[in-house]
Amino acid sequence: MSTTATMGEMANSAVEFYPKGTRGGGGGTVRAEGSNAGGDFGVTVMDLRELMELRGTDALQKIQESYGDTEGLCQRVHSSTTEGLSGDPADLERRCQAFGQNFIPPKQAKTFLELVWEALQDVTLIILEIAAIISLGLSFYHPPGGDTAACGDVASGAEDEGEAEAGWIEGAAILLSVVCVVLVTAFNDWSKEKQFRGLQSRIEQEQKFTVVRKGNVIQIPVADMVVGDMAQVKYGDLLPADGILVQANDLKIDESSLTGESDHVRKCVDKDPMLLSGTHVMEGSGRMLVTAVGVNSQTGIIFTLLGAGEIEEEGKEKKGKQPDGAVENNQNKAKKQDGGVAMEMQPLKSAEGGEVEDREKKKTSVPKKEKSVLQGKLTKLAVQIGKAGLVMSAITVIILVLYFVIETFVVGGRAWMAECTPVYIQYFVKFFIIGVTVLVVAVPEGLPLAVTISLAYSVKKMMKDNNLVRHLDACETMGNATAICSDKTGTLTTNRMTVVQCYLGDTHHRAVPDPGQVSPRTLDLLVNAIAINSAYTSKILPPDVEGGLAKQVGNKTECGLLGFVLDLQRDYAAVREQIPEERLYKVYTFNSTRKSMSTVLKLPDGSFRLYSKGASEIMLKKCSFVQDASGEARGFRPRDRDDMVKQVIEPMACEGLRTICIAFRDLPANPEPDWENEAEIVTELTCITVVGIEDPVRPEVPDAIRKCQRAGITVRMVTGDNINTARAIAAKCGIIHPGDDFICLEGKDFNRRIRNEKGEIEQERIDKIWPKLRVLARSSPTDKHTLVKGIIDSTVLEQRQVVAVTGDGTNDGPALKKADVGFAMGIAGTDVAKEASDIILTDDNFSSIVKAVMWGRNVYDSISKFLQFQLTVNVVAVIVAFTGACITQDSPLKAVQMLWVNLIMDTFASLALATEPPTEALLLRKPYGRNNPLISLTMMKNILGHGVYQLVIIFTLLFIGERIFNIDSGRNAPLHSPPSEHYTIIFNTFVLMQLFNEINARKIHGERNVFDGIFANPIFCTIVLGTFAVQIVIVQWGGKPFSCAPLNVEQWLWCLFVGVGELLWGQVIATVPTERLPCLKEAGLGLEPEGEEGEELAEDEEEIDCAERELRRGQILWFRGLNRIQTQMEVVSTFKRSGSFQGAVRRRSSVLSQLHDVNTISTPSHVALSTATANTSPAPGNASGESVP
Repeated sequence: MSTTATMGEMANSAVEFYPKGTRGGGGGTVRAEGSNAGGDFGVTVMDLRELMELRGTDALQKIQESYGDTEGLCQRVHSSTTEGLSGDPADLERRCQAFGQNFIPPKQAKTFLELVWEALQDVTLIILEIAAIISLGLSFYHPPGGDTAACGDVASGAEDEGEAEAGWIEGAAILLSVVCVVLVTAFNDWSKEKQFRGLQSRIEQEQKFTVVRKGNVIQIPVADMVVGDMAQVKYGDLLPADGILVQANDLKIDESSLTGESDHVRKCVDKDPMLLSGTHVMEGSGRMLVTAVGVNSQTGIIFTLLGAGEIEEEGKEKKGKQPDGAVENNQNKAKKQDGGVAMEMQPLKSAEGGEVEDREKKKTSVPKKEKSVLQGKLTKLAVQIGKAGLVMSAITVIILVLYFVIETFVVGGRAWMAECTPVYIQYFVKFFIIGVTVLVVAVPEGLPLAVTISLAYSVKKMMKDNNLVRHLDACETMGNATAICSDKTGTLTTNRMTVVQCYLGDTHHRAVPDPGQVSPRTLDLLVNAIAINSAYTSKILPPDVEGGLAKQVGNKTECGLLGFVLDLQRDYAAVREQIPEERLYKVYTFNSTRKSMSTVLKLPDGSFRLYSKGASEIMLKKCSFVQDASGEARGFRPRDRDDMVKQVIEPMACEGLRTICIAFRDLPANPEPDWENEAEIVTELTCITVVGIEDPVRPEVPDAIRKCQRAGITVRMVTGDNINTARAIAAKCGIIHPGDDFICLEGKDFNRRIRNEKGEIEQERIDKIWPKLRVLARSSPTDKHTLVKGIIDSTVLEQRQVVAVTGDGTNDGPALKKADVGFAMGIAGTDVAKEASDIILTDDNFSSIVKAVMWGRNVYDSISKFLQFQLTVNVVAVIVAFTGACITQDSPLKAVQMLWVNLIMDTFASLALATEPPTEALLLRKPYGRNNPLISLTMMKNILGHGVYQLVIIFTLLFIGERIFNIDSGRNAPLHSPPSEHYTIIFNTFVLMQLFNEINARKIHGERNVFDGIFANPIFCTIVLGTFAVQIVIVQWGGKPFSCAPLNVEQWLWCLFVGVGELLWGQVIATVPTERLPCLKEAGLGLEPEGEEGEELAEDEEEIDCAERELRRGQILWFRGLNRIQTQMEVVSTFKRSGSFQGAVRRRSSVLSQLHDVNTISTPSHVALSTATANTSPAPGNASGESVP
């Protein structure tokens, strides 16, 4: 009989009582399969699973029948309700073997080959492959009978120097370049997937939970929890495993993630002790015995039912981290897969089957967060470019075919001869390839890549700046932020609370008094009131380093009070040992509505004593007595209370101190009070003391707030503190400045002003307040949510406000979710807050938010830089291919060359431009605004300016290049003719111009010095030099596949000279003031479809909606053919999926599902903004004329 000796006598004695049958298998053998994997425990996995599927009274009945009571179950799993587990590694290993680990295995990552297969699904690539294969096939086909002369001069020159044999090279080269592109894409996807998984595992490792082992309270990673652990649950926790409650204080749980019921469920040992994984603790605290972990817990069972291993994309990365979200996703998934699955899930639901259905409906009707700004703009741009490219390529093919047919059959007057068919088809294939090439060049292949790389790079770097990004698009949204609503405690302040003043025994002490100055009775009461009436998890530990500050663990306000006890030279730990947590008779835990905490103790004589603490104004209203200097209680009338507020509380608050009142009340044993009637219990208290707690402002905050204000971001402080305290701290931080026009409000005034007579919130009323509101004090979480929603929905300013919010409490969830970007505190934040957030601040510091703004703006800039570069390449390449094809029946840039320019260079350029590090200069600009076009006028000017330069050079070379360089002309060459130096020079010049223009593209706001900080970005330098080296190789040794003839030194120097001319031309363009170019706006509309983003019309508000309409109109068009929609939607998918780390971008398998995607995106989830913003009255001044401090 192998029991662990360290388990203590209790476990040993328990072994003797097992009925014979319940021992697992053969006692010693441990089987992990589950059905009977009891090992040497008195209970199997299946027993516990069955138990956890019961609720309420059924569960209690089952526990009594099978185990006697919770204590009995505890013994069966060899644990102790007070000591917990021993923590002995061998014992923990045995538990993992018998009951499983607390870990839900994630979905298999896609293999590299799967990613390659997905990259091959790209429509354009498929078309190119087909064209290349036809071209290959035809080059090997020789018509019977050697006489092809009859086909006319079409075939002439084809046989020169055995060139016919080389006909296969073009097809092969295209196939080869397709292979390159596919491998690059797959590799990018693969590395991105790897990054996300790394990030995800980091999030999971950060989640810790408090358990008792060997009688010590310790924090362990959630994955290390085992069955039998005694876990301490408290307000704000996300339960990581299933368990049975052993002891509870006023515990309320939100089980909506499993049952869909939004009401909080009250849990207590004698009525409903079952706690389930994935549910949130909304109030109170307690201890539970862990009974099921990982795949055996309720969340785990749902995952296995839905086949967590096979689930398609949705659940992919969410698993361990987001039980609720993932469960919902997977339920929806199950619905689609087959109706039966939902039925299997019934036992997990507390109600009948209909509930799942209802939830489904509710889920689908809830509008998703509206699309991120960048995503909307890029979708629109991609659609426009795709259409333009499609039209251009179609026209090119039609013109080429018509020209050939007319030239050969009409002008030449030949008849179509059967034996000539292959030759003609070869021509048509060549034209088709040219057409596809135009399309390939027209579509910004690198755009989705640039977005992904830029975001992934930023996310990785933001990690170092203490921003853990959970939703990729949050990073970009931060760049547009115009308002930040911040908490005070812990974010703007250090969250190291210390009591610096107190009002004790009728005297206001400006410093902590000497214990001798306080009457012994008062001192005893005070020490007990603080030690007992605070969470036993809050404590003060000795400092890590000699002479450092003592460590505060748990609730910081309570730690401040415990520190006060230590300053009075008393020990709170001794009091707690005397009265352990089990002896507390009743606890009213702190929550945002009570704003106080009370604990009831049964005294030896049977009577009760209540200790209470809370916000001073609220507590004093409940006090009827106050202790005087001798420790006796005297009456405390409303007039005395007003005096105390004026003379004690307000002066403390004005110095930025948080005031807390501590009080007590004795209650009789007979009749026993009705504990549920809280209002009757917590009243007629006797005030012991009012303390002023200081929480100093973080030293780096005032500077960070100055930066925000300079960057056009308004910082507002939303706090639960007293208005005077809040105002004092806001002034210290620099949120408010004396002499400014601002408003500071309390929650109740705010509510009074924004509601009409019926008590409904009116947007117009909010609009009168928010522009000047800087401090909202004594606010509840709903006030915070109302404010955030009010600012976001406001139409007072022409730009819609983009709001970031910080929060740490469970009740901040709604505000964090509503905000454009929610920041949760990594240290002080509860699991629930982290769950609702987009970014987690790992150091809880406001200055990290400023870093996030910087990175966000940098993402925006990186993508704009890339667009500027990319569109210049596209405009020039499309026009050259198109006009060249129409005038000379052959594109000057061959298919393979185009692929090199477009796919390879763009891929690398997106890498080079997307990894530019951010600079402080980004914070000197105002936010971009949601409605500003993606391509600014300056960028438009650059694109068109450089386009003109490149076109002039290329057309000059095309039509008179042979004369300038004194070489043979490459125009009108017959099929399969060898590469000409002429066309090689054009190709080389084109590539070199792009290379130097890439350096120009580093600046998009009209700066002169394009080399500024270039060496700070080694990736950029490497890529530019690397591309140049490869270009030399292609030109000199590329030969037939790349249609290149080697060039001599002089020709190379000329090409380089023209390339460097790009830099000089860039300076010329920068000299032309943008305002002087009225044509630019038209250019934005008319000249290049690529530039349509340049419009700055009054309909700006509807910009994104237009894109939606465009999308719908375009669907039929796309459905038919070549359209590059796959690539364009990739941008959108990046955002949609990465929204919750769902791994890398996935290309869908068919255009059909693509269209389905588009449909889902194009139903606008946000209300179309009214175009009548002009009619809304400007916000009046300080409407209610309150005095402004």
